Amino acid sequence: MKVPEIDIYVRYCETDASGHVSNISYFIYLEEARTKFFNEIGFSKEKRGDISFVVASAKCDFIAQAYSFQTLTVTTRVSRIGTKSFTLEHTIKEAKTRKIIASGSVVIVCFNFQTQRAENIPPSLRAALEKVMVNS
Repeated sequence: MKVPEIDIYVRYCETDASGHVSNISYFIYLEEARTKFFNEIGFSKEKRGDISFVVASAKCDFIAQAYSFQTLTVTTRVSRIGTKSFTLEHTIKEAKTRKIIASGSVVIVCFNFQTQRAENIPPSLRAALEKVMVNS
């Protein structure tokens, strides 16, 4: 499977007083990429049934500046699959030059909202994640 990616057009409102993309905007871009990733592997909100997720950790390293009216490309890869959680790695690049702007990672936990506890990753989700996992 091709590594899922999404293009983001940076709006003026996503910049800060310094004129570059605000650090909080990057987390919105990661969320948008994550949503597309789940859709592409067949686990959109409408299709995943009783499987629920929570974000346990989100991290972003800012490598270069991005500005309004640029197009950024966000790629998403699975880097780790545990018993109850998995990690997605993201790279944000300037679409034209492919210069790396930021990199991030998100730890996602399968979660039961009724019991308020983490649950094992269901076999169907594990299989879908394994198909796109990066072997390093």
